[in-house]
Amino acid sequence: MSIRDWPAAERPREKLLAHGAASLTDAELLAIFLRTGVAGRSAVDLARHLLAQFGTLRCLLQADLPTFCQSLGLGPAKFAQLQAVLEMGRRHLAEQIQRNDALQSPQAVRDYLKAVLRHEPHEVFGCLFLDAKHRVITYESLFSGSIDSASVYPRQVVKRALAHNAAALILAHNHPSGVAEPSQADKVLTQRLKAALELVEVRVLDHFIVGEGEPLSMAEHGWI
Repeated sequence: MSIRDWPAAERPREKLLAHGAASLTDAELLAIFLRTGVAGRSAVDLARHLLAQFGTLRCLLQADLPTFCQSLGLGPAKFAQLQAVLEMGRRHLAEQIQRNDALQSPQAVRDYLKAVLRHEPHEVFGCLFLDAKHRVITYESLFSGSIDSASVYPRQVVKRALAHNAAALILAHNHPSGVAEPSQADKVLTQRLKAALELVEVRVLDHFIVGEGEPLSMAEHGWI
């Protein structure tokens, strides 16, 4: 049966308009993006098939172009559209924290860092640079690979902080394993960076670790 033949209250688009996007399942959201199905499958059926194939919506969203295009109903045009949607989401979150007091909107900061770092297949270390009123100047990814005290260079972090005329910053890196607990190396690295930045009067306000679920704040646990 075509989605057009479904009761209006069950159609994904009408359901979204009536109750908001949060009321839709992953398959229904994906069906709206797909717009059409394939022979013998409605858009919702196709969406369910794709979610079963990839395992989760996140895995589908993170698929590279060759993997994405191997799936039924997907191709380079859909891949480009999806990447554009994801980038718009990241920029929307960036605008929410831009020029606002980062300490007054901790959830917005968490959401932004999650959008920027959670999809990375390897560890990435970055900084949110803040002005004297703790408003966000910009975010930069500075290092990638295996993040520890030997692979993150305090001099480079200090250099970028001075280049942005930052008065404070928030450190962030991801754990691709999904476990957001800091290692001993993470704690040592945080203290090294804090000491180096204090020499140029730049405060380290927090260090977020991004894994599955909500990013962990080292400041909230008393580790800063």
